[in-house]
Amino acid sequence: MRRKSLPDSSLAPPTSRGGAAGESEKQDPLLLSTAIANGEDLAPFVRKAFASGRPDSLLQSLRHYVRSKESEIEDLCKAHYQDFIGAVDDLRSLLSDADSLKSSLSEANSLLQSVAAPLLSSLDSYLEASAVARNLAAALSSAHSCVRLLDLCDRANDHFADDNLYRALRAVDSLERDFLLPDAVPSAALRRMLQRQIPAFRAQAERRISKDFSDWMVHIRVASRNLGQMAIGRASAARQREEELRVKQRQAEEQSRLSLRDCVYSLDEEDDADDPLSGVGAFELTPLYRAYHIYQTLGLTDRFRQYYFENRKLQLTSDFQVSSMTPFLESHQTFFAQIAGFFIVEERVLRTGGGLVTRMEVDALWETAVAKMVSVLEDQFSRMQTASHLLLIKDYVSLLSVTLRRYGYAVDPLLDVLSKHLDKYHDLLLSDCRRQILEALAADKFEQMLMKKEYEYSMNVLSFQIQTSDIIPAFPYVAPFSSTVPDCCRIVRSFVEDSVSFLSYGGQLDFYAFVKKYLDKLLGEVLDGAFLRLVESQSLGVSQAMQVAANMAVLERACDFFFRHAAQLSGIPLRIAERTRREFALKKSRDATEELLLSLLRGKIDDFMLLTDSIIWMGEEPPHNGNEYANEVIIYLETLVSTAQQILPAQVLNRVIYGVLSHISEKIVGLFLSDLVKRFNGSAVAGIDYDVKLFESFAENQSHLFSESEEAGTNELKLALAEARQLVNLLTSNNPENFLNPVIRERSYNRLDYKKVVSISEKFRDSSDRLFGTFGTRSAKQNPKKKSLDALIKRLKDVS
Repeated sequence: MRRKSLPDSSLAPPTSRGGAAGESEKQDPLLLSTAIANGEDLAPFVRKAFASGRPDSLLQSLRHYVRSKESEIEDLCKAHYQDFIGAVDDLRSLLSDADSLKSSLSEANSLLQSVAAPLLSSLDSYLEASAVARNLAAALSSAHSCVRLLDLCDRANDHFADDNLYRALRAVDSLERDFLLPDAVPSAALRRMLQRQIPAFRAQAERRISKDFSDWMVHIRVASRNLGQMAIGRASAARQREEELRVKQRQAEEQSRLSLRDCVYSLDEEDDADDPLSGVGAFELTPLYRAYHIYQTLGLTDRFRQYYFENRKLQLTSDFQVSSMTPFLESHQTFFAQIAGFFIVEERVLRTGGGLVTRMEVDALWETAVAKMVSVLEDQFSRMQTASHLLLIKDYVSLLSVTLRRYGYAVDPLLDVLSKHLDKYHDLLLSDCRRQILEALAADKFEQMLMKKEYEYSMNVLSFQIQTSDIIPAFPYVAPFSSTVPDCCRIVRSFVEDSVSFLSYGGQLDFYAFVKKYLDKLLGEVLDGAFLRLVESQSLGVSQAMQVAANMAVLERACDFFFRHAAQLSGIPLRIAERTRREFALKKSRDATEELLLSLLRGKIDDFMLLTDSIIWMGEEPPHNGNEYANEVIIYLETLVSTAQQILPAQVLNRVIYGVLSHISEKIVGLFLSDLVKRFNGSAVAGIDYDVKLFESFAENQSHLFSESEEAGTNELKLALAEARQLVNLLTSNNPENFLNPVIRERSYNRLDYKKVVSISEKFRDSSDRLFGTFGTRSAKQNPKKKSLDALIKRLKDVS
């Protein structure tokens, strides 16, 4: 850093004698010297000097400054003179040594030149040979590079011609990696050829593999349909094996239930070759994976993934098309098999494709497919009016669901559609059953069914478990029922099986409650309603009504079979089904049938009671063998019972005979109350007494049919004649007044009505018989029985 020097006092001019001008002249040289010493700009001093018109003063100051510096330089040189002289002397001595050295070097150089001349000639020859060798090595290297390049090109062409695209592309990659670098190929023409042909070669490879992939896409669509049909067929076969196993299990359970013998169970080992997963190998994915690998080699992985996904999506969309020219019932298997095969292929590609598709993409396709299938099913189910058609499609959809669930797809929306149409299916099924039952009833002549062969017995009786004995009867066998029974049983059994078939594999695990609900509806509404309409049609005679009543008894046993069968098909223990058993579902029609039969029999009895017109109510003697009507009725009843006991169960026959005898009892009492009978005497009462005894004897003869205790059976049937018997006993009693005794009345006359007793007793009193006549001699002694009867009549009138 330059230091600022103070102005030299020697440069100051002499002091002026006066005034401000003299002082200014003193200051200018000092400032000038200071500016020069500091290296400042002298322009201001120059301008000032010329401005003031005194440049000579400035020039004088500058000369004065120069002289002062020259004196300083001279002083400095004098101070270092001796050192400079010493240095010059040293340089002179050094120059002498340098001359000596130069002479020595010249001599050495001459000697070296004379000695090295041959060596230099050899060195020139060596350098020339080295250059030739380098040129030859470069030429050989270039030749080797060209040979390797041409070999790779040849191999790439050969692999491409052999359709070995991967190796061809690997050869091209080697060409690009090794020969497109700067200075890798000595020939610019070869380099330009490579730069032009390598992209063209890759484009040609891409076109070829794209064509192969397009051919595979066409092939896989046909293969998917076959694959779907095969997979669903295997699911159907597996379901059939399960059904056969359940049948064997039910047979074993039935045998165990009916017999105390030990049952032997065997485990049938099934070959697992029908595993649906093993069937996935039935289609070829090599072209797809080859194309994917080639696109990976080309560095176009994402492009191929997108291309594959979009094309498969388009294929799936085209698979959704439902032909309007072909009924869905005929095309539904192809429709669902195509979709099933599509997603089986996609599941395999997802697992083995190395990331070609993702789970998210497959799930998105599946959601689209499920939505479309649900829409198609909703539309088709809404149009169907036949239960069997709906069941066929449901079965195939359930098989589709089972098949695709094994591949990890969510099929709940499909099962929900089936559950949603459960009521419609059963309504259609009930409508079909109603039509079939009405046709069966219309075709039946209501005559006992004749079976000539054992297979007929097995088909019509044993298959519905309506036999009354485990012993096979002799053939020909006349069954106690008509053809309506096995026909209706087949219809109901088919209904149960169809219902279980619809509910099975449909998402419900415990569906017995649904089967039982619809079975109750079939029995309680359809079958019972059909029989009610038949009974109310008034088209049945006595024999036909009796046959219908017999049929109802057999159907009551069949109903137990229906519920057991439903439980077995539903896979629940029989004890649970028996625990939920309801009363007889055909109770209304059974009661109506029995009421119709009783009504017809009462009509027959009424016809026979017309013979009571021949009764002599005021005869002198009672008839010896009873009245004519009683004998005719007895003959008819015996004929009726002999026929009825062959087809009617004991309980039904008991109710029928009881009802007939009750009607006879009412008719006998009605005879006494009839306006046609003005008076009657003891002889008429004795005749009626004989008639009642005939009926009681008939009841006693039939009692063994209805109870293990003959006495209990006798008392039960004789109760039907209680009113007639009590009336006859009262009229023949010596103390009719005992009727007023509550204890005696409850024990012996509990069926008699007060008003009826009064009306009948008055007629008996008005008899011409002297014992009870009102017009006798006043002096005659009054009969005690007549007196008791008069008292009874009087008391009863007072009470009433």
